Amino acid sequence: MTLTSDARETRRDAASAATRPLTTASRRASIDDRPVEFWSTAAIRDALETDDLTVWQRIVTAIKRDPFGRTARQVEEILDKAPPYGVSKALAEVLVRTREQMAAAERTEVGHHVQLLLNRSGLGAPEFASRIGVAVDEFQSYLDGEVSPSASLMIRMGRLSDRFAKIRAQRANNPR
Repeated sequence: MTLTSDARETRRDAASAATRPLTTASRRASIDDRPVEFWSTAAIRDALETDDLTVWQRIVTAIKRDPFGRTARQVEEILDKAPPYGVSKALAEVLVRTREQMAAAERTEVGHHVQLLLNRSGLGAPEFASRIGVAVDEFQSYLDGEVSPSASLMIRMGRLSDRFAKIRAQRANNPR
């Protein structure tokens, strides 16, 4: 296959463009076209070093969507290694607050689940707490979403609830 000089030149230009570093304008264009969750750590670092509020907001939105996800971890890594600059303190605060809000929501959800197990068992809170081996105050903190019980304690609560739900069902089916 023989190439004309124009075709050879075009191929050479394309090959050199592939190995040439991206300019700021072309780098920003590639960043802006993709969701933040698909950006490289270098792209996020570059975005944080700009003064573009809309790009920062996109990063914050990605962090809020998934506070322990890839983007949040990348931002965390950048903030750990980079000297503090304008947006770094704000992003660090976004990470902390978003994670705290998520943890509070999860504790509330666990509290609702514990309440369902309690209701299903038909026992009162003091009896249920006693049978799973915790103080009434501690059990109440689970119900209120202040503290999350351990995984093994959740399994114990589930088993207790199952056992008493079966007893209640048997009594309902076999009245004396």
